[in-house]
Amino acid sequence: MCQLLGMNCNTPTDICFSFEGFSARGGKTDDHSDGWGIAFFEEKGCRIFLDEKPSVTSPVADLVRRYPIHSKHVIAHIRKATQGKVALQNCHPFQRELWGRYWVFAHNGNLPDFVPENMGFYQAVGDTDSEKAFCVILETLRQSFPQGKPPLEELYPVLRQVTDRLALAGVFNYLLSDGEHFFAYCSTKLSYIVRQAPFAAAHLIDQDMTVDFRELTSPSDRVAVITTTPLTDNEIWTIIQPGELLVFQDGLPLLSNFPNEIK
Repeated sequence: MCQLLGMNCNTPTDICFSFEGFSARGGKTDDHSDGWGIAFFEEKGCRIFLDEKPSVTSPVADLVRRYPIHSKHVIAHIRKATQGKVALQNCHPFQRELWGRYWVFAHNGNLPDFVPENMGFYQAVGDTDSEKAFCVILETLRQSFPQGKPPLEELYPVLRQVTDRLALAGVFNYLLSDGEHFFAYCSTKLSYIVRQAPFAAAHLIDQDMTVDFRELTSPSDRVAVITTTPLTDNEIWTIIQPGELLVFQDGLPLLSNFPNEIK
C-alpha cells in the first residue's frame, strides 16, 4: 500500500529533512514507486507538486528535497497502486475547493468494491477509490454546512461519522487539511512525533542523515510530523490507535483520549 507524510507547525517550517527520508521509500528503501505528490499550504494558497515517476528518480522530487518551502501544513504521499493505473491524475494528494478554501487529501489503504452512489457536486478525475472517498467526504461536509465552514466542534462529529462509514469499506488511513486544521485518521497504521524545545538531533532510518534541530529552530517552535511508519531511529514516536481521528493545530494534537471530545 501507499505511505503518508504530514507536517503541522506553529510557524512556517520546511520539510526537507523528513521528505529526504520519506522519498527514499519511493523506490529505494521500499517499493512505493507508482507516483508521489506533496502539498504545501501558504496562507490561503496551496502549492502542489505531483509526478507519476518514482520519488527517488523524479526530478520534481529532487526540487522539493532541495527547495526549503516553508509551510504550517504539509501533506505528502508515495504511491503503490492498488486501484487505478499509474498516471498523474491518480497521484495523491488530491485538491478541491470547499467554503472558499482549498482542501487537500491523501489516503493509504484500499477500499475494494467501493462504488459511492452519489458524490454530488464533487466528481473524481482519476479512477482511484481514494479520490472518490475524498469527494464523498467533501460532499458530506458541504451538505451538512451549506452556509460555510462551521466551528471545529461542529465539523468534527460530521467528519467523524463519514470517516467511520468509509472505513467500513476497507483500510482507510488518511491525512486531510484546509490550511487551518489538520486531520489524521488511523485505520491500521499511523504515527506522529511532536518536536519542541528542548530540541535534539534526529537521524533518518532510510538515509544516513542527521540534523541537529537546536541549530535550526527557536525555543518557541513546535512541529508535529505524522507518517505511516516512523522516519527516525533515535526518537520516540507516538502510535495513533486504529479508529482515532486526531486534529492537529500549531504542532499539537487537539483531541483528548475521549474520541468525541475536543479540548
